[in-house]
Amino acid sequence: ICDPLHYIARMSRKHCAGLITSSYTGAFVDSVGHFVLISKLSYCASHHINHIFCDVAPLLQLSCSSTFSVELFIYIVGTFLVFNSFLLTLISYIFIISAILKIQSSEGRQKAFSTCASHLACVITLYGTVICLYMRPTTSYSLERDKYFSLLYIVLVPFEL
Repeated sequence: ICDPLHYIARMSRKHCAGLITSSYTGAFVDSVGHFVLISKLSYCASHHINHIFCDVAPLLQLSCSSTFSVELFIYIVGTFLVFNSFLLTLISYIFIISAILKIQSSEGRQKAFSTCASHLACVITLYGTVICLYMRPTTSYSLERDKYFSLLYIVLVPFEL
């Protein structure tokens, strides 16, 4: 907040490479894991997916075989990737808010809070919809409700950025 756009000077190449590598590795493991587990399911119902895009929940509802392994994988990956990244983001906001509260002028505090408010709204929208969509039991799946949640994080989040 005090030194905007100084990330290059403050973050080492090694740290940046580690963040990029962990991000790509997590995304790769997540997508390959879903692909392998979902490809082993058998589908005996209609092949028509009543959704905006081919998402995991509509595929699980079309399956006539046990979806336990896919659901377990969703919960494990969700716990490690989604909750951990949400907690890291939340912790960083705690440090940001404490830094903002130390600013002497009320104009400076207001400007800093207004800058962070839009990003915080985006973070809450993204993580809130993702957690509501994927971190729940399959018995509470509602494809109609899921369409609206999907629209929130597909359409609304990029508009907030």
